[in-house]
Amino acid sequence: MSVRRILVTLGMVIAGILLILVGFTTWYTVDESEQAVVITFGQAGETVTNSGLHFKLPWPVQNVEKLSKETYSLKFGYKQDESGELVSYDKETKMITGDEYIVLTDLIVQWKITEPQKYLFHSENPQEILQDATSASIRSIIGNSTIDAALTDGKADIEAKTRDLLATLVEKYDIGVMIQGVKLQDVELPNAEVRAAFTAVTDARETKNTKMNEAKKYVNQKVNEAVGERDAIKSRAVGGKTARIEQARGDVALFNDLHAEYEKNKGITRQRLILETLEKVLPNAKLYIMNDSGETLKYLPLESLKNTPPVTEKEGKSDAE
Repeated sequence: MSVRRILVTLGMVIAGILLILVGFTTWYTVDESEQAVVITFGQAGETVTNSGLHFKLPWPVQNVEKLSKETYSLKFGYKQDESGELVSYDKETKMITGDEYIVLTDLIVQWKITEPQKYLFHSENPQEILQDATSASIRSIIGNSTIDAALTDGKADIEAKTRDLLATLVEKYDIGVMIQGVKLQDVELPNAEVRAAFTAVTDARETKNTKMNEAKKYVNQKVNEAVGERDAIKSRAVGGKTARIEQARGDVALFNDLHAEYEKNKGITRQRLILETLEKVLPNAKLYIMNDSGETLKYLPLESLKNTPPVTEKEGKSDAE
């Protein structure tokens, strides 16, 4: 085989390889959960977020870096091994509270890539920077918190403060990521005896709060009962006052009517008042009407007739016979 033939064959092989490179490196696809950055001679271009088929210049002129749009989870203080078991790192999670207690703190940081160019080129290892920023943030917040807050009702506040501080650090480092959230997993004491003692103290505090709440509830109940009784007494007093005022007004009106009649005929009115008073004072007394000479006048005994039983028709006929 001649040299020329060899060169021609070699040239055809190289051309074929170049055609294959051009054919396979001039297009790329972007999934819905991905974002891509086209890099031209090491210079990052615009981020491609539209899913589907896209075209570019062949390698080595341009190449594509694809990054996920989804949210990542950074596990601080523990990791999951190949068998699925959780492995904790006490050295990483051991930190000191503001009142000088040692606690172990595990947490999860939710983050996502928002600026792929910065994520690719502003740092050599952005995830390591995020890990270090997370450690600095949680240690700073725990160092300014009390042991009670870290173990009981202050976790939500610690999470919020850690998230804010971590977001500030990440923005300062400018690595193209955004913090979505921070969730404390476990905050515990490193020693079993210390944990048991603190649990006893916590239980005693909860019992104290329960008793105080029950006492407040009892006080409120008694105060409400007293207020209700007071209002009822006031209401009865107002009702009695109103009744007496109305009764007095009625008595005044009656007296005014009697006085008007008395002015018209003083003698008759005087006798009527005397008789009505006697009837009230002596309800069972029998009244006799006397004339001016002092003699008793005969009158029809209506009182006795009222108490006599009525005579039937049969009894009347028997008496007549």
